[in-house]
Amino acid sequence: MDTPDIRVEKGHAEPEEVAAITAVLLARAAARSSEPTATHRGRAKAGWRRLEREPGFRAPHSWH
Repeated sequence: MDTPDIRVEKGHAEPEEVAAITAVLLARAAARSSEPTATHRGRAKAGWRRLEREPGFRAPHSWH
């Protein structure tokens, strides 16, 4: 194992700080995998609109 699993992109992290971050990430990963997964019922239609499919002009008093 020559390459580290976690890399600090900016600044300098002490080994204790890297160990604390690693412990938090591992605890969150363990807690997430032990919970039963619920099925997600999303919307059938997206909550956003593509601008190129919108009409070219909207009246200034319209809020839609």
